[in-house]
Amino acid sequence: MNAMYFTEEHQNFRQSFKEFLQKEVVPHIDKWEKSGTIDRFIWKKFGEMGYFGLNSPEEYGGLGVDLFYTVIFLEELQKINSGGFAAAMWAHQFLAMTHVNKEGDERIKNEYLTPSIDGEKIGCLCITEPFGGSDVAGMRTTAVKKGNSYIINGSKTFITNGIYSDYLIVAAKTDVELGGRGISIFMVDRDTKGISSTKLDKLGWRASDTAEIAFDNVEIPSQNLMGEEGKGFPYIMQHFALERLVMAINAHARAEFAVDYAIQYMSERQAFGKTIDKFQALRHSVAQMAADVEVCKEFNYSVAKRLDEGQYVVKEASMAKLTATKMADKVIYECLQLLGGYGYMEDYPMARLLRDSRLGTIGGGTSEILKEIIAKIVIDKKDYKPAT
Repeated sequence: MNAMYFTEEHQNFRQSFKEFLQKEVVPHIDKWEKSGTIDRFIWKKFGEMGYFGLNSPEEYGGLGVDLFYTVIFLEELQKINSGGFAAAMWAHQFLAMTHVNKEGDERIKNEYLTPSIDGEKIGCLCITEPFGGSDVAGMRTTAVKKGNSYIINGSKTFITNGIYSDYLIVAAKTDVELGGRGISIFMVDRDTKGISSTKLDKLGWRASDTAEIAFDNVEIPSQNLMGEEGKGFPYIMQHFALERLVMAINAHARAEFAVDYAIQYMSERQAFGKTIDKFQALRHSVAQMAADVEVCKEFNYSVAKRLDEGQYVVKEASMAKLTATKMADKVIYECLQLLGGYGYMEDYPMARLLRDSRLGTIGGGTSEILKEIIAKIVIDKKDYKPAT
């Protein structure tokens, strides 16, 4: 354990969370992977243990602990080999709940944040659109003010928890003429008239429910506006740093899990009279992969420390996600190769790991978009600022 970042309390938390996952989650993973539905009881169990309140204020039932508890939470979720289950958990806590905590008023926090921490309500974040992808400013969903209400029309896609969530954090344009400066954020209850969701069939993340969501004249009270009207874009951009760091940590953790599994397999698999971990070519391949994982992990930890200290790490988080997700794809691909034909079998973890990992370079901002953000910072000297 890296003592630069993790205390004895962190280590105790890791051990208890690891035991919780093995007891309460792992026995159900294969069923959830096949059904594409995560039973509601596990959300409540997470809430009872305080796992959904890691970075939420104590006055709403959270723990308000440092970000390295989040790092541990993410890392251990990747090591039970279900990217979909992990995504459902962290999308609820670090995407939807982040907006509720940061932009919600007292009423919204009491009605949505507290039950989210308890695991009684599940949230989803609705930003990406069918024709928009990474172009957040180009979104077409609108929210038109009408008396004491807003009328929302449009659609969102690739929304994690988009089927079974109880509330939706929706980004929509309140002023179409202003482009990115006309976006606002809203709290929308799932049972509001005019909302329909279609479940999407995916290559990986099979356990999570990913949806395309349509809004047809959805009327919500004006008090469901979160934060200030027209400030949605900077709110979204500000929280992207956390989302991208989450994706980076997920990547190094699943790559580390793959390497550890490959090493164990190689120590047992025999060929030509000896275990295959004695063949130099394979040993050197593992050595390189272990080095790549460690370098990404150390950088991710340093970015987490800066973010925990309140620094604005849009550049560093973008670099972390860009590098770690690419590394994870490469490492898991090579680990599958080390298992030979068994790596291709569903009875072994590598096939699912490979599928689940592939989304890393797409979700939360594609690698191509991240490269352009980084280029603007390092070449054009663009200075991104936090929302004020």
